[in-house]
Amino acid sequence: MLCKKNGGVMAVMIAILVCMISANQSHSATIKSSLSVETKGSGPALIFIPGLNSGKETFRATCDHLQKNYQCHLLQLPGFAGHPAAPGLQQDFLIAMRDEILAYLNNHKLQKVTLVGHSLGGTLSLMLALKAPELVDRLVIVDALPFYPAIQNPALTAELMRPQAEQMRVMMNNQSQADYEKNAAANMQGMSNNPARLPLLIEWSKNSDRATTTQAMVALMTTDLRGDVAAIKQPTLVLGAWAAYKAYGSTKDSTAGIYQLQYAKLKNVDIRLSDTGYHFLTWDDGDWVNQQISEFLSAK
Repeated sequence: MLCKKNGGVMAVMIAILVCMISANQSHSATIKSSLSVETKGSGPALIFIPGLNSGKETFRATCDHLQKNYQCHLLQLPGFAGHPAAPGLQQDFLIAMRDEILAYLNNHKLQKVTLVGHSLGGTLSLMLALKAPELVDRLVIVDALPFYPAIQNPALTAELMRPQAEQMRVMMNNQSQADYEKNAAANMQGMSNNPARLPLLIEWSKNSDRATTTQAMVALMTTDLRGDVAAIKQPTLVLGAWAAYKAYGSTKDSTAGIYQLQYAKLKNVDIRLSDTGYHFLTWDDGDWVNQQISEFLSAK
């Protein structure tokens, strides 16, 4: 997903991260929490991982389409969209969630799974394939990049981004609830091409845990997988969005170039861009997404 500014491309953080930080200031530290998972269908396992402050409903229609041939595991990350936060989370959020999902796969003896991740969930899918390649058969990455901050400046590194990430942490911790909600309402317009989805997105953000959101955003801003993805051997389908920002100078070709540069070291990758969908591609261009995933899964 690209952002509008200076001809069309700005750090994807602005749209995917900053505009989704309207979070409830209350915490649920006394409630023991981890992943919650809904399972539907039967067959080879598809592990659906939603993004920042998002609910598993992101993938509901996708699962409905695929469950006749596959077993859908609809994951809900803790702390997002009204689900209790994981108490005492001190380490990198992405590493913690990667290990939680890995434990889920091992506990349920799931092997040769297909990971389907949206946004932050796409980052987690890449990390899981790197950590436990023996468990992963294929990956489907929905509008996610190996290193978001480098969209405009490929020379950026995680270390260079760390001071900015820490500044953002301070800003988020000190921002009033009213300002959080104002930012969310103003900036989520470009997340979906269906205005009817906006109330749900705002509700998800309001009901997400502030500390969890902050941890997740800092982790995303300081996690650079552009070089690491060279170790991923599994076939990988990347579905991207650009249409929300064509009025500001973005083109399908320019966006494809950004994806190709970021995934340059992932050799077995197939990058496809929707013509009409915004960031929530599974909602905005659902038939196209279902077709791409179905074709990818059936290919030998």
